Amino acid sequence: MTLANSQIFNMDLGPLNPVWAELILGLVLFGITFLILAKGVLPKIKQTIEQREDAIEGGTDRADDLRAEAARVREQYEAELAEARHEAARIRSKAVEEGSAAIAAARAEGSAERDAILAVGTAKITEERAAAERELNADVDAWAHALAGRIVGEPVGADRA
Repeated sequence: MTLANSQIFNMDLGPLNPVWAELILGLVLFGITFLILAKGVLPKIKQTIEQREDAIEGGTDRADDLRAEAARVREQYEAELAEARHEAARIRSKAVEEGSAAIAAARAEGSAERDAILAVGTAKITEERAAAERELNADVDAWAHALAGRIVGEPVGADRA
């Protein structure tokens, strides 16, 4: 029995009969290839895959953290915006109140000035009217006597003496 023609099985399989030398050589080469892959290449591939998974998961975690931070900043911004709107409404309300008070004060001041001007004007008119009546009464008396004297033809009243 030669090594090249030896049979593993007791039956004749023709060209499919394995040759011991080829079988042993194949197993040895498979083992060497397996060891090279298992000890050298596969750990590096596994490490690269783990790094990529970590980067992906870390990226996802960082993205989640950034989303949470963005949500927190947005809530803070909205709170500040609501506070600013409330402050603006309060300032507008205060300005409306101050404006109404200023208008009321201006109206009151205008009414007081108007009343003072009317009082001064009424007093002046009353005084001028009284002075005009005194002058006219004195003149009217003299004119009435003079006119009556012209009509009658002789002096009337105080001019008669």
